[in-house]
Amino acid sequence: MQSYAQKPILFIGAKAHLGNGKVIENSVISIQNGKFEIVADASMIRIDPNAFDTIYKVYNNHIYPAFIAPNTTIGLTEIDAVRATHDYAETGGINPNIRSLIAYNTDSKIINTIRTNGILIAQVTPQGGLISGQSSVVYLDGKNWQDAVLKADDGIHINWPNSYYKTGWWAEPGKTKKNKEYQNNINELSKLFLKAKAYSSSNILDLRMESMQGLFNGKKNLYVHANSVSDIRDVIEFFDKFKIPNITIVGGEDGDEVSTLLEAKNISLIINRVHRLPKSQDCRIDEPFTQAKKLSNNKIRFCLSYSGDMEAMGLRNLPFTAGTTVTYGQKYEDAIKSITLDAAKILGIDDKVGSIEKGKDASFFISTGDALDMISNDIKHAFIKGNQIDLNNHQKDLYNKYKK
Repeated sequence: MQSYAQKPILFIGAKAHLGNGKVIENSVISIQNGKFEIVADASMIRIDPNAFDTIYKVYNNHIYPAFIAPNTTIGLTEIDAVRATHDYAETGGINPNIRSLIAYNTDSKIINTIRTNGILIAQVTPQGGLISGQSSVVYLDGKNWQDAVLKADDGIHINWPNSYYKTGWWAEPGKTKKNKEYQNNINELSKLFLKAKAYSSSNILDLRMESMQGLFNGKKNLYVHANSVSDIRDVIEFFDKFKIPNITIVGGEDGDEVSTLLEAKNISLIINRVHRLPKSQDCRIDEPFTQAKKLSNNKIRFCLSYSGDMEAMGLRNLPFTAGTTVTYGQKYEDAIKSITLDAAKILGIDDKVGSIEKGKDASFFISTGDALDMISNDIKHAFIKGNQIDLNNHQKDLYNKYKK
């Protein structure tokens, strides 16, 4: 059972980054019953101190909405080198019925290290195969997955086959070769979606087909993992035939090169981690860092992720990758949006979270410094649905134990 104060709680004096691109330099924010109540400029409103249960004077601090991490295995893996701790992939290549939510481990030690940097919400996502399964969005707090769930089974993830693949490795890149199985994989997907579309008029229960029905009526998002220009074009052409209303490209390293098409089709991007290598040795070294600015210029909705090697433990660095995009031309408040409101809109949870606005869940944090800057960021308080959470973790315990 959640317990709330009888009277509202007030935060006064902080610079509030609302998540929607707006800033209040000297803010007054109150929360009650787990929701934001007052969000205003302190110079424009009169406050009765007796009306509040607790008043936090947070002058010279910053308030941010909860940062959101999409497309992550947080809670599904613990130690990369220990296979027994991995629970993000199932056997078989086509698993639309697999639910990551019921495998989500709220007792993961990694979760507390992520919250320390303001990431309070995550899209827990399965991996592997042609169709990985269904992701869910969770608050990074709770005794079990039932407590933590924000949006269950928000969408299905498809790993679009690569039409071309690279040989070699990052230090010694090899030749790019054509995938001879590409068309066979596309044909397999086509048969599956034709069967799923026809299933609605069937009387036979099929768990795989049943789980895909939400894609056709817009109740679920379709997340397609693809990177190259040619693959993204093929994705859009393919799913146009099936009239899937909610499509998001995950990865999208070439997304800025097909921005006109993405805008015309109203398709959003969850882009790969900013701190990555360029896609080829012929690209500019800063290509990953400038992509956010290019997408913003082309008015493409996108959010940042931290998918890749060691993504669960490294997820705490997500805010700092947003800071890198600021260094390379992105506006500061737009960088905040890329891990708050824009992420919430893409995941379909912006009615509850993503910005500091009256009526939304009071999930936010307070930092004495810039939350996108590794040096000055120092989070003192964090709240999920109005409840203050513990920001301690085992890494802090070890630091305090051995610092002398």
